[in-house]
Amino acid sequence: MTANTLRIAFLTSTLLAGMAHAEDVTLNIESWRNDDLTIWQDQLIPAFEASHPGIKINFAPSAPAEYNAVLNSKLDAGSAGDLITCRPFDASLDLYNKGQITDLTSLAAMANFSPVAKSAWQTDDGKATFCMPMASVIHGFIYNKDAFDALGIAVPTTEDEFFAALDKIKADGTYIPMAMGTNDQWEAATMGYQNIGPNYWKGEEGRLALIKGDQKLTDPDWVAPYATLARWKDYLGDGFEAQTYPDSQNLFTLGRAAIYPAGSWEIAGFNTQATFKMGAFPPPVQKAGDECYISDHTDIGMGINAKSAHPEEAKAFLEWVGSPEFATLYANALPGFFSLNSTPVAMKDPLAQEFVSWRDKCKSTIRSTYQILSRGTPNLENETWNASAAAIKGTETPEAIGARLQSGLESWYKPTK
Repeated sequence: MTANTLRIAFLTSTLLAGMAHAEDVTLNIESWRNDDLTIWQDQLIPAFEASHPGIKINFAPSAPAEYNAVLNSKLDAGSAGDLITCRPFDASLDLYNKGQITDLTSLAAMANFSPVAKSAWQTDDGKATFCMPMASVIHGFIYNKDAFDALGIAVPTTEDEFFAALDKIKADGTYIPMAMGTNDQWEAATMGYQNIGPNYWKGEEGRLALIKGDQKLTDPDWVAPYATLARWKDYLGDGFEAQTYPDSQNLFTLGRAAIYPAGSWEIAGFNTQATFKMGAFPPPVQKAGDECYISDHTDIGMGINAKSAHPEEAKAFLEWVGSPEFATLYANALPGFFSLNSTPVAMKDPLAQEFVSWRDKCKSTIRSTYQILSRGTPNLENETWNASAAAIKGTETPEAIGARLQSGLESWYKPTK
């Protein structure tokens, strides 16, 4: 080969490489999950790019507390990324209604998700889905296995067994029976009322009936969980009224409390902090043989910026996000954030596997206040916080709570049947 031929070959290869490089598309992801940066960089992005040459991914999260404001500013200015990590329900619905994220109903991977999984990112009539579901969090109870073994306590499955276990722990005196405070209020609702409540109002059946106006917050199925919460007071330890959420976490991980009403997002942190063996059980049913329900709450999804310059590549990425491959990678990288994909995912973390196994025996629902019912004032979600705390403290009767919440809801919400 002559020197001139070598020169032409070199120039040709350089030109082709430049063309290939120029064809690469980079998609930028907006997210509030800055804790997940290394997981995206080390696991998720390499897996996608390996099977999708020509598409590069850049995960660019904001601080969680600032995400909504930052994202809205970027969208308004036309500078937001191609892919938008979606919070559940109204915040994302507002983006869709303003034309800032696109309708994804036609994506093939949407077939991998149940109606409950998609409900957080749909229009009220369910006709359009605008974010690909990614993960949920599940509620239940985490317990100190060493404490249960030492006291000879079996995992409770009914409410009678649950309170008998609490009585036994209290009588022994070694442990605070249950770690929960009411100072911050939200945990009383989220890990209290919304944890045990679905077994009373029968999950989606009751939640949807409340939206339609066929049930009211004064009905027995909605009042009874507050009565059960009132029974918790005797087992929460001295000073629980001033106890904060971090206080409760510390009481449990330091081994001072035997049971922790939980969201599955605690798993990763508890694994690093607790020195004892842990287990988990779902909300006990009222009596043996009752159907069980779990709060399997839709938490995170992903949509496409309507102004993305690369909508087809963004769709290709979301088809992958909706795949079993992504489901397995994501759920195991973040134990406690469970795939919403209908394909079962084997969890490597035993505590996470215990939580997700409840999907096989219980019916999943989402928090009753999150869809539609907290758009007005008074906000039902926030009202449920103080109501749950009041029930536990005994400062308001369950019946009075139901009447107050229903009156507040009726003041602005008129069901459309």
